[in-house]
Amino acid sequence: MNDKYISVSQLTRYIKYKIDNDTNLNEIFLKGEISNFKAHSRGHFYFTIKDEGSRINAVMFSSSTKKIKFTPQDGMKVLVTGKISVFEANGGYQIYVSDMLEDGIGNLYIAYEQLKKKLEIEGLFDQNIKKTIPKIPTRIGVITAPTGAAIKDIISTIKRRWPITEVYLFPSLVQGEEAKDDIVRQIKKAELFNLDTLIVGRGGGSIEDLWPFNEEIVARAIYDAHVPIISAVGHEIDFTIADFVADLRAPTPTGAAEMAVPQLSDMMNYLNQLKIRLNNTILKKIEMNKKRLDNIVSRNIFKNPMIIYQNSEMQLDSLIERLRFSLINLTNIKEKELLKIKNSYILRNPYQLLDKKSNKYLQLISKLETLSPLLTLKRGYTMTKLDKKIINSCKKIEKDAIITVEFSDGSIDAKVI
Repeated sequence: MNDKYISVSQLTRYIKYKIDNDTNLNEIFLKGEISNFKAHSRGHFYFTIKDEGSRINAVMFSSSTKKIKFTPQDGMKVLVTGKISVFEANGGYQIYVSDMLEDGIGNLYIAYEQLKKKLEIEGLFDQNIKKTIPKIPTRIGVITAPTGAAIKDIISTIKRRWPITEVYLFPSLVQGEEAKDDIVRQIKKAELFNLDTLIVGRGGGSIEDLWPFNEEIVARAIYDAHVPIISAVGHEIDFTIADFVADLRAPTPTGAAEMAVPQLSDMMNYLNQLKIRLNNTILKKIEMNKKRLDNIVSRNIFKNPMIIYQNSEMQLDSLIERLRFSLINLTNIKEKELLKIKNSYILRNPYQLLDKKSNKYLQLISKLETLSPLLTLKRGYTMTKLDKKIINSCKKIEKDAIITVEFSDGSIDAKVI
């Protein structure tokens, strides 16, 4: 009787089998809003797709998430492609997503805008850090496909405009999943060749074709490069992330070549202009120096060079005359002084002066003797000292002090009691 009952696993397996073999459910195009979005550390996406009336669980494995060029978020309206199957562990059906777009906006466009905003905030587009493209390069590198119109146009344009420039080709993939890594590899390789300028680009194509030049690793490789880089991707209407990061953006590969080198005819005209300006400058310099020379030659000193000697001779005569006059004048003065001395009273009667001086000397000696303390001592007076200082008051002497009493013929020490 129990034979008619089946297990839950058997039922779930049967339902999964029926759904997996339903061709209508093997490729489903579903639209809705993302909720409960979770990005697993292994790269898988787990989320729910819902509308106003229902919801379905969704899973997108890492092998498929790598194709997504934007970051899904809750509330984002999306278009997903996948198949319906049953997860046997809980018996729930869900959609296994293989591709996902934001509803109404292309997947690549979303990724483009997100990366552009991110790098702009980081300052990778800042004009102040752009390197200057050399005006007269001798070595130019080109990173592009080795075959195709782009490289032919670049080389032919450079050789036509400035044939002395060496062109180095660094062949690279410019389309497909592996192109971004190849471009980065070639940029690093080109850095070893001491280039003046590096052109990175390709011809036109769809946004998918040009996508390697919108990859973040390519943008950062351009930003980190030491050589000035010209971005030349697609046509004039095409803009890639590489255009914003590069030091200069060219509308086309041919335009990049024109920006990288000068036009030979323009340079010849420029050199001719420099030659004319140089000749004019030299002629003006010669004319100016000629006028200066004529002005110097026309001076009186060159017409009559003897005037130098004559002027000096006149100056010498003047100095000799002044010296002679000074000597005569000085001699007269000294003669008058000598005569005055000879006629002075002292020289005529020198003994009288000596007597006068002797009398004055004797008077001074008499005054000194009158004021001398020794004369006072001879009259019987004494002089008292304490610590070699004269004492003129007994109040200044303390008991037991040792004092010195000086007489006219000596001194004694005494103790005060």
